[in-house]
Amino acid sequence: MGDMNQSESSNFILVSLFSKSGSHELLLCLVAAMFIICLLGNTVLLFMIWLDSRLHTPMYYLLSQLSFLDVCFPMITIPKMVSKFPKKESLISFGGCAAQIFFLTLIGVAEGVLLALMSYDRFVAVCHPLQYPVLMRHQICMFMVAFSWLAGVLNGSIQTSITLNFSYCASRVVDHFFCEVPALLKLSCSDTSMYELALSISGVLILMLPLLLIITSYGQVLRAVLHMHSQEARNKAFTTCSSHITVVGLFYGAAVFMYMVPGSYHSPYQDNMISLFYSLITPTLNPLIYSLRNREVRIAFLKLLNKLKSRQN
Repeated sequence: MGDMNQSESSNFILVSLFSKSGSHELLLCLVAAMFIICLLGNTVLLFMIWLDSRLHTPMYYLLSQLSFLDVCFPMITIPKMVSKFPKKESLISFGGCAAQIFFLTLIGVAEGVLLALMSYDRFVAVCHPLQYPVLMRHQICMFMVAFSWLAGVLNGSIQTSITLNFSYCASRVVDHFFCEVPALLKLSCSDTSMYELALSISGVLILMLPLLLIITSYGQVLRAVLHMHSQEARNKAFTTCSSHITVVGLFYGAAVFMYMVPGSYHSPYQDNMISLFYSLITPTLNPLIYSLRNREVRIAFLKLLNKLKSRQN
């Protein structure tokens, strides 16, 4: 085919997720329904945190940032994938592919760092409650959010610039429903072995450092909870922290499989399923987990419903 011109006019061909399933219409309906639920759930959670003064706390400020990331994540991939149904393939420009890689790696790293910082928030709240107003004051919360976004931007910029600097000449068909770094590297006619090794090492660091902070924080939280004499305080701590631990498990479980398990141990179909899991299913479940397990969020939701009813009457 010859060397592909590395310009914005160059196109990649994405293989539709629906082409790998026998029940195309059913899978489309499930993806579309989850996409709508994801946007609706996270948007409602954002509005509740913004409107209800009782939720103007560091924990919910960080949660609002998580909801914003969960709104952005599926918006990058799902609309294009659904719009091309029932085609088995769809074209994406070089610039469009670069944008997908940049924003997906940005949001993925930002969310991983944010989850780690949220675990630190719970550690301070449970283990050092008297110092909580100082250690988690608004300026520190803003710094935490800025740090997570900065880490994401740096990661996205580096991965995008290096990945798309390789020559792609063997094929333009990406065996994935969006542009993801591992899938693209398989198409390169350049020697990417050193970059793949560096990518694996950086992936371990990017995943394991936040995960180490999460494990350490919740190890301290568990020890503090077990020493609590009040059953009510113990139940409240367990309820709040278990919601976050569930979200962490969903996000990091998929990320570890995708970026730490060697590619030879999973197929392109498995990669598609895992990518769908962390780009759509996890963002859909996050607001449900926090709302179902959190009393303050349930109260805020009922308050919002009552406001809407009173306006209609």
